[in-house]
Amino acid sequence: MKWPKAAKCLITKNNSMGIDDKVASRNYDSPGEENDKWILRLYVAGQTPKCVTAFVNLKKICEDQLHGKYSIEVIDLLQNPQLSRDDQILAIPTLVRKLPVPVRKIIGDLSDTERVLVGLDIRQKKI
Repeated sequence: MKWPKAAKCLITKNNSMGIDDKVASRNYDSPGEENDKWILRLYVAGQTPKCVTAFVNLKKICEDQLHGKYSIEVIDLLQNPQLSRDDQILAIPTLVRKLPVPVRKIIGDLSDTERVLVGLDIRQKKI
């Protein structure tokens, strides 16, 4: 499996996974779309099943909820461990929402969709 090919929004070129998804990274060139853009970073460590599952789950959530107004940066800490310092990553896989602010983090394979939606502040928590 391969991580999606690097686009101009990706920090690293992680081609160690065989995920052949063409929509994993979106670029925004229209001036009005910049304010609506979600920037998400998924920190992984190689080809572990949890990391692959996290990516697949994240892609599905983004397509269903964010309707193409997002960018996913996949950062493989096996290739670039120093990048974990920027977002203070202690466990993997970890999803970091960079935009919109405030920054939010979710640890795990993102299989609990409702928890992810609440954690990303896409949907309010049911009381």
